[in-house]
Amino acid sequence: MRLRILAAAVLACGLAQPALAGDSDQWPTSVELGNGVNVGLKGLLQYDVNQFTDDRLPDGTDRFDDAHTWRRQEFNLYVEKKGVFTANAGYDFQANSWVDNYIGVETKAGRFRLGQFKTPVGWEDGNIATGNVTFMERSLPEQAVYEGRRVGLDWVYQGIPHWLLQAGFFTRHDLNDDAAGESFAGRVVYNPVAEKGEVIHLGLSASRELRDDRTGRIRARPEVNLTPVRLVDTGTLDGVDRLDRLDREGLEAAWIHGPVLLQGEYLAMQAVRPEAGDFHSRGYYVFGTWALTGESRDYKSGAIGGLKPGHDWGALELALRYATLDLDDGAVMGGREHDWTLGLNWYIDSHFKLQANVIRAFSDRGNLPLDPTIYALRAQLSF
Repeated sequence: MRLRILAAAVLACGLAQPALAGDSDQWPTSVELGNGVNVGLKGLLQYDVNQFTDDRLPDGTDRFDDAHTWRRQEFNLYVEKKGVFTANAGYDFQANSWVDNYIGVETKAGRFRLGQFKTPVGWEDGNIATGNVTFMERSLPEQAVYEGRRVGLDWVYQGIPHWLLQAGFFTRHDLNDDAAGESFAGRVVYNPVAEKGEVIHLGLSASRELRDDRTGRIRARPEVNLTPVRLVDTGTLDGVDRLDRLDREGLEAAWIHGPVLLQGEYLAMQAVRPEAGDFHSRGYYVFGTWALTGESRDYKSGAIGGLKPGHDWGALELALRYATLDLDDGAVMGGREHDWTLGLNWYIDSHFKLQANVIRAFSDRGNLPLDPTIYALRAQLSF
């Protein structure tokens, strides 16, 4: 059944491509109103298949359930005048939640945004477009540290050659009523080299979240999303005054050299608990990609883009990632996990992408080691 679903998605992409041939980058999803003002619609549709093996528990039951469904059904309405202002309203119909909703203005002092958007700590989660990430899901430490979208005000400045500066303040509540505290966040990026096909990226990030309910929880899925099961999970941590993601513990680096991309990030979090004792988590990931068809990744404003196919039949990319996360500290035994992920991406054109990931997860939480193998597939449409 799952293979038939994927085959149908592949067929749909294949049938759609000829109809779009010749000008697939210019879909009629925006209208120019005059004076450089545009109104448009952006969309991101992802359909996923997750299948698990080697997940049998001692009682004979399987820990994970195979699944296939929509991962995202995001739509964004926007009004913009490039270099002047942008207004965006977005909703994910799969998750039934608001996504990016903000007003932004460009000034000589930088770009200012007011509304709901991603917090900056966690490079792939906070700063790289969801449709452009290399693997189907973010790595273990990214999931554990990323704070999500919040309502607030942020500032980005790129007036100093080779540098990007970002700072933000986020309030207690988001549009989905999920947030539980104020946050302060910042990020610095340095590019000693930033040319077409040749980029060096070095970055530091930090945030402090002041918790209203004095609780916290740190956990991660095994790098697929269609399961609620986490192999590592601290459970609820009580007596938490704040969650610190410190600058020395938010290091990001990447190198683009033609068709090759090397990327890594070290992330850690400290839950400050005056009565119970502080809790520390830490993790990192490294990965490499190779565009078999010779294309190079785009790069702009501290974010890595996707591949733009240089052939009529698309572009192919091979990727390998290692990620690790440690949630054991003192009396808190949240577990340890490290994953290997092998990925293959087929960029059919600028809008259609097919992804296949094989994840080999190794976990140890308490006396229950579990090492599942996961097969994941995705068909993606973005515009």
